[in-house]
Amino acid sequence: MGASGNVGAAVTRRLVARGDDVRVLLRRSSSTKGIDGLDVERRYGDIRDAAAVTDAMADRDVVYYCVVDTRAHLHDPAPLFATNVEALRGVLDIALRADLRRFVFLSTIGTIAVGAGGETVDEDTPFNWEGKGGPYIESRRQAENLVLSYARERGLPAVAMCVSNPYGPPDWQPRQGALVELAALGKMPCYVRGIGAEVVGIDDAAEAMLLAAERGRNGERYIVSERYMTQREMFEIAADAAGVRPPRFGVPMALVYAIGSLAGAANRLFGRDFPINIASARLMALTSPADHGKATRELGWQPSPTAESIRAAARCYVERHRAKEVAAT
Repeated sequence: MGASGNVGAAVTRRLVARGDDVRVLLRRSSSTKGIDGLDVERRYGDIRDAAAVTDAMADRDVVYYCVVDTRAHLHDPAPLFATNVEALRGVLDIALRADLRRFVFLSTIGTIAVGAGGETVDEDTPFNWEGKGGPYIESRRQAENLVLSYARERGLPAVAMCVSNPYGPPDWQPRQGALVELAALGKMPCYVRGIGAEVVGIDDAAEAMLLAAERGRNGERYIVSERYMTQREMFEIAADAAGVRPPRFGVPMALVYAIGSLAGAANRLFGRDFPINIASARLMALTSPADHGKATRELGWQPSPTAESIRAAARCYVERHRAKEVAAT
């Protein structure tokens, strides 16, 4: 479920490459560029449609649940909780009756603690930024807790995968990759000084999901992230891969906070959803290194350098941009 998204499509491609019998549940309005041409059985419906979900899970042994509303900038957070929590609850109720071997849930690095002073954290570090991440992070924390409670209290064979910011082609609808795309096209004039994030290659993230289905321990969560990378380094990698000049100067995080505050006020005043607000700005700063050792020990996960995935993504964005320019002439 969620095969039209970036991680879900990568999981689907990897399952097909392995030779698995794959079924996907899609909305008819969803973009399927990431899975077009693959030998998969398509079922259509919404995750809120119990009959469609039941039909999609019939005779399956593993469900990869990659559905998520990531719009942290929404002025009205109700859709985040409706999709990320309540719709998930209905799917979990159906999963309990489906006799699954594993339910692999796509969670986020945002449910993991932030290390004080840049300290490294892991799955067992107590969460320490309650209320600072806005409704999006709260909806994702509730979702992960819901999945793990179904595992502990109701016997659902579920694992939660705390995936960080994934990069890599084809990424047809760039979200995390949007800034990398701008850097690769030479359109990113600056970087934010002193910030970074945990990163992972999209194919490595998908591989972790598959490994969790085979080796994960029910009721556990796993950090799926290769390393911490500064925004400046990320943009320089993308620009170098594309042969363009990297961003020339850094701006302070205070400026981003000011822009986020103004945009958030405009969102509330005009009922609009500009792509940043104070909560989404804060998410840029609330990061720290994270240890993926548990995934390596228990799942056998060995991620490749994410820099290579960023380079591949940058080249993909440039080639796609050039193809559009040629088609327009």
